[in-house]
Amino acid sequence: MRIATWNINSVRLRIHHVLRFIKEQNIDVMCLQETKTTDENFPSEDFRKVGMKYQYYRGEKSYNGVAIVSKFELTDPGYINWCKKNDTRHIYVKINNNIELHNFYVPAGGDEPDISINPKFEHKISFINEMKNYFLSDTKKNKILVGDLNIAPLEQDVWSHKQLLNVVSHTPIETETLLDIIQTGEWVDIMREFVPHNEKLYSWWSYRNRNWEISNRGRRLDHFWISKNLFSLVKSGVIYKDTRSWEKPSDHVPIIVDIDI
Repeated sequence: MRIATWNINSVRLRIHHVLRFIKEQNIDVMCLQETKTTDENFPSEDFRKVGMKYQYYRGEKSYNGVAIVSKFELTDPGYINWCKKNDTRHIYVKINNNIELHNFYVPAGGDEPDISINPKFEHKISFINEMKNYFLSDTKKNKILVGDLNIAPLEQDVWSHKQLLNVVSHTPIETETLLDIIQTGEWVDIMREFVPHNEKLYSWWSYRNRNWEISNRGRRLDHFWISKNLFSLVKSGVIYKDTRSWEKPSDHVPIIVDIDI
């Protein structure tokens, strides 16, 4: 099964990109974040036309939104209302009837990394702490976690560890909490199993930098984790950079993982 995750930054605006990617890469299960559309306006029929007839999504106008579309049956859909915000940042389904797939869009956190003066950052820290507590009590399930977690946890997940230590997405409170979730939740960070920790690895490049590929000032904000007991089933993992060069692209690129299930 080939599973991909991608912050598409408006699924209606970039539906042609998603469909192209699904067809060219033969994706079986596609997880999307920042779909930015209400459920009634989700391009469900477009996905059906490329074989993704099983769908579960939650969205809102102009902000957030998550979706899972699949060639294979999705069962037991649901979501958690993190921080009681009633926003659309999470859904889960079961694939193959026994593996729980979680799709997350973690809050970005605003500009100021101080919970006492920045409500957006306080929301982000509260959100990831709730994630930690939830998965701490959920270690026995077979599960996969994907999405835009808006945190680059390792030194080589950003273009400059030293310069970004006080920048939201790479501050110690964020990175330490995310690494703690991985450890206590008994997750494997798949991409860092295929790319050594001492090598640079990014999934996001700012729109502000027109020469993004030359300067390569990126961050690894997008993630694909799997339960430790399932990692032996993983055959490959890649961050697919090509989409960042497409016309009017998302600032994020997809992750593709092949799993023998």
